[in-house]
Amino acid sequence: MVKALALALALAAQPAAPVTQSPGVEKPAQPVPTDIRRVTLIVRDIDASLRLYRDVVGLKVNYDTVVETSGVALPAGEPGARARLVLLNGNDAWVGWIGLMQWIDPPLADPGPYPRRMGIGGHVIVMNTDDVERRCAAAAKLPGIAMTAPPRLQVYPGRNGAPPIRVKGCNFFDPDGTLIEMNQLLK
Repeated sequence: MVKALALALALAAQPAAPVTQSPGVEKPAQPVPTDIRRVTLIVRDIDASLRLYRDVVGLKVNYDTVVETSGVALPAGEPGARARLVLLNGNDAWVGWIGLMQWIDPPLADPGPYPRRMGIGGHVIVMNTDDVERRCAAAAKLPGIAMTAPPRLQVYPGRNGAPPIRVKGCNFFDPDGTLIEMNQLLK
């Protein structure tokens, strides 16, 4: 555990991967009406999630507070419950963020076993990173991580006549059952 945490902290100190545009995908000539800013994951243990998303993936914490929830707008927990909300970002100051939220008083009921297969309502978070071998190895050492595929070459058809998209990537479930696809773009 101590070795995994030391490796995670060393990885977090690495510079972030540059944002690159995907070949064959152009910025819209006219802005579309919506940006996807973030996905917020409801988690069992926010500190365990931070060891993955902050320490291994390398996202930056930009907000960490306790909020009172209504139980209505976000239909979870009971009205007046307190939850810890942590927001993390990558290279963009506005889009592509991940939120982590854990109900602390009172806690949410334990949903039972962690999912280990995808199904309706499941989701995949796809990330690009600077060193997929090291980050996937560090993720695999964290408690609660279930690797589904080690780092390997993946080739996807190009978009709009562009050459094939080549990535080296791994896949794993985070401590709460969110499937992560972590990629490094190859030339």
